[in-house]
Amino acid sequence: MAGTRKSQRAAAIEPRPDPASSFGEIVRRLRLTGGLKLQDLAARCGVASSTISKIENGLMSPTYDTILRLADGLKVDTADLFRDRPEVSANGRRSITRRDQGLRRSTGQYDYELLCADVANKPFTPLLTTLRAHALSEFPALVTHEGVEFFYVLSGKVTLHTEHYEPALLSTGDSCYFDSTMGHACLSAGSEDAQILWIATRLTPALAEDRQLAGSRRSLIKRRS
Repeated sequence: MAGTRKSQRAAAIEPRPDPASSFGEIVRRLRLTGGLKLQDLAARCGVASSTISKIENGLMSPTYDTILRLADGLKVDTADLFRDRPEVSANGRRSITRRDQGLRRSTGQYDYELLCADVANKPFTPLLTTLRAHALSEFPALVTHEGVEFFYVLSGKVTLHTEHYEPALLSTGDSCYFDSTMGHACLSAGSEDAQILWIATRLTPALAEDRQLAGSRRSLIKRRS
């Protein structure tokens, strides 16, 4: 009985694994499974090998941009970087995530809960996100990546910083859509951490075509003016 109580106490005080370390272990496992050296993955995804090494060893939390780049370089779905073991999606394309049952990761500035992670190769990634950063100085740089994004403010106040625009203040119930290739960062504007439903996509052929058409129209307007 004494031994059982000791083991129960030990289990109760056992620290939870560090999210950054867990993420790094997943990246390392996927890299080694793919037969890639650090330099190989760095060349594939455009992230410095020293940065990947720090991520794998739990010394650095990746930004969402880096998560997307790593997923592309490893040729896996973004969700595979959030879970300890890859899952096989069933046919039918339906997924339900119960409250507080999403896959969680933290990047320092954001705490993510990935929703509907059991469906691979989705055209968008739904994220329940808590904004931990309250100052732009907490970001090494504005985040930029391919695709588009939409978010809806569930609670609190959010300051959205983007290239080409003045910072925007959004309150509960407000929403925003923007091009992810613009540098961007979302901050909590009040004393409490804001929470948003964040939906991000990658660059699809249709979106690339839309951008090309928009660019052609802008060029035509400039020539006419």
